[in-house]
Amino acid sequence: MCVTCGCSDDANVTVTNPQTGEHTHVLADGTVISHSHNHEHSHEHPHNHSVASENAQLHAKMHGTTVTLEQNILAKNDLLAAQNRGWFKGRDILALNLVSSPGSGKTTLLARTIQDLKDKVVINVIEGDQATTNDADRIKATGCNVIQINTGAGCHLDAQMVEQGLQQLNPPLNSIVMIENVGNLVCPALFDLGESAKVAILSVTEGEDKPIKYPYMFRASQVMIINKIDLLPYVQFNVDRCIEYAHQVNPHLKIFQVSATTGTGLDDWYQWLGF
Repeated sequence: MCVTCGCSDDANVTVTNPQTGEHTHVLADGTVISHSHNHEHSHEHPHNHSVASENAQLHAKMHGTTVTLEQNILAKNDLLAAQNRGWFKGRDILALNLVSSPGSGKTTLLARTIQDLKDKVVINVIEGDQATTNDADRIKATGCNVIQINTGAGCHLDAQMVEQGLQQLNPPLNSIVMIENVGNLVCPALFDLGESAKVAILSVTEGEDKPIKYPYMFRASQVMIINKIDLLPYVQFNVDRCIEYAHQVNPHLKIFQVSATTGTGLDDWYQWLGF
């Protein structure tokens, strides 16, 4: 896991298939444990920070090896991401990495997109959250196949997690895979998942200066969606200034203004998707 962001090295990842009820636990050493639950959950899966892990991180920082370790982690991730990208390309799958702060409305936007395009293209989803299957349950209700990845103490998805999800999801040829990342505008900017593009989503309730406060994310993205524009009469949000800030960070950023609730502006988003 990521040293600099504080993710635990021993944070166990859980991959849940809501269609089958199967759980796959991916341990820090790569061990994969699969089992099924045919009962309602009445327990929590433990995700503990070990003292040994914290001491190892402190030791690494004291001896100046943190940068090297982070480079090694990113290099491994980039290799797996390249493999994912080749897998997507070989199947003519458009893979999008949806990134945002919590509460931007990306799950609502995703569900609306699935509903509106269900007769035109198959969309499969990988959901990323630290805990619960709430978002996966919402997506499953649309009739879409979905895999939930719970990162535990981790604050982002990585290429290996996505690979694990794809093995269970098995999306068809000529389809779309939407990867809804953990709500976080920092660490997901560093981790390539093998996607065709990052789509950064912000809502008008967050403030127009998000692109310059989190420049790495918006610089790494190809698309920015300003969501919840139906709330503009009720909040202080300068759309033109937000777009100006975004283009300061990334002049090539494609920008859409939408309301996932009312449907305003979604036709332009769908046209960019190819529909």
